[in-house]
Amino acid sequence: MKQKTLFIILLTVILSAGAAWLVSDSVVKHRLSAVAPATGERTVRQNDTRRVISATGVASFSDAAETAVQTVVYVKVVKRAKASRPSSLFDMLFGFAEIPQEQVGLGSGVIIRPDGYIVTNNHVINGADQIEVTLENDRVYPATLVGTDPATDIALLKIDATDLPCIEMGDSDQLRLGDWVLAIGSPYDLRSTITAGIVSAKGRSLPNYDGQFRVESFIQTDAAVNPGNSGGALVNTAGELVGINTSIISLTGSYSGYSFAVPVNIVKKIADDFINYGSVQRAMLGVTMSEINAERAQKLGLLEVSGVYVEEVRRDGPADKAGIKAGDILTEINLNVVRNSAAVQEQMSKLRPGEQAVITVIRGGERKEIFVTL
Repeated sequence: MKQKTLFIILLTVILSAGAAWLVSDSVVKHRLSAVAPATGERTVRQNDTRRVISATGVASFSDAAETAVQTVVYVKVVKRAKASRPSSLFDMLFGFAEIPQEQVGLGSGVIIRPDGYIVTNNHVINGADQIEVTLENDRVYPATLVGTDPATDIALLKIDATDLPCIEMGDSDQLRLGDWVLAIGSPYDLRSTITAGIVSAKGRSLPNYDGQFRVESFIQTDAAVNPGNSGGALVNTAGELVGINTSIISLTGSYSGYSFAVPVNIVKKIADDFINYGSVQRAMLGVTMSEINAERAQKLGLLEVSGVYVEEVRRDGPADKAGIKAGDILTEINLNVVRNSAAVQEQMSKLRPGEQAVITVIRGGERKEIFVTL
């Protein structure tokens, strides 16, 4: 009898322990599933700091940064100017006033081909008498200017080198608001500096104070950019080039939260033109445009404030010959939506004279697709 009682007590203890283990295991799994991100991501802890690893295995920006930083170079520019007038009677008599005065400018650049082609900003090398490029491994090369395009603020350099690390080109059209991006350059002579931010806006244009022709459809980010970053890389989390850092908005001359980059799709076309044709091949549509605001959209019966209003069509120009008319609402170029004039400029800047483009317009409430030879 005692043995039977002892057996029942022992069996009860074993069953209770098993049930407790099953309950605790279920609770732990539930808690882990509650904090684990969806879409194939998993969570790990290192030194009590939780971090997310995506399905691709990327845990941070490190992979993108370490790859891209090898392709970003330091650009040193020397400008020589002569004194405009004698500084003393001695100088005037003996001609020492004509001694060149050197000015040194600093910037960044990005290697786009292994045979030494480097993209930078026009304003970095403008007026340069001597250009010197320092790679990430500290090797120094003299650089020659292949071409420069003030309208996009893009310039192409060439150094005599081979088998260089070159950046992978991304697609700036695929960037979305809120995407993470990294800015890489040499601000204040601090070489290979990497900062992070998000895409704050696309298709930005800036005030044009000199009235010269500009092609502007900037990517706006909040990645910290300062003097010396100009010409450097803006990359996505895959380490692909999506823009060339160009300018900031600041009351002090230093970063205030707003930085701007030329989209890589424009950069690629400009660089290809210089390499293949020796100059920029810029297509023209032959229209005068204006923005569509809420008031105009209401008058025109548009469902959304988007597209550009065709004010005037140049006689015998490409648009005129194709049948585009004043009063049309231009909404797409080659099926890419254009919401403002800057977006139209961006799409047109990727095309060359002689190429065809599909221009989508709204006329009288109807959508029309018109083939235009640029």
